[in-house]
Amino acid sequence: MEIGLRRILHCNVTAHPTAEWMTQQFREVFGDLHPYQFVIRDHDSIFSASLDAALSGFGVRILRTPVQAPTANAHYERLVGTIRRECLDYLIPVNERHLHLTLKEFAASYNRARPHSALGPGTPDPILPGVATSNFGHQLPTSCRVRTKPVLCGLHHDYRLEREAA
Repeated sequence: MEIGLRRILHCNVTAHPTAEWMTQQFREVFGDLHPYQFVIRDHDSIFSASLDAALSGFGVRILRTPVQAPTANAHYERLVGTIRRECLDYLIPVNERHLHLTLKEFAASYNRARPHSALGPGTPDPILPGVATSNFGHQLPTSCRVRTKPVLCGLHHDYRLEREAA
């Protein structure tokens, strides 16, 4: 998660995470060029010396949270709680692939459609509106309609304005 923009950068699933698996996940996030300076991590056993060395090789500085202090990484803890409350409390993943696809769809919705109060309210990856809405207040502009798109098989919905066909 990128804290400044509240953007989910990457999500993946495994039944048995290891340091090698985590290193691969960071490779997928950082790639060649990236703007990131820090990685905040806790004291989980999957964060080994080899993972720390790999992260240093990406040019990021590792910040470790204090032991047994979940509030030290409050943004991530809040994200995990949001995923549980808004997604996983209502769905039963049948296998690892299903969970991966569910989290991928949730992350896309979280980044593009879910408003975040810290962003004014805004979204981490705003979609440019096809219809200007600033002059209309709480009324629909003429020749426009609200279009809804189900997310996570209808668990959530994304709403957008679109122009009606003439």
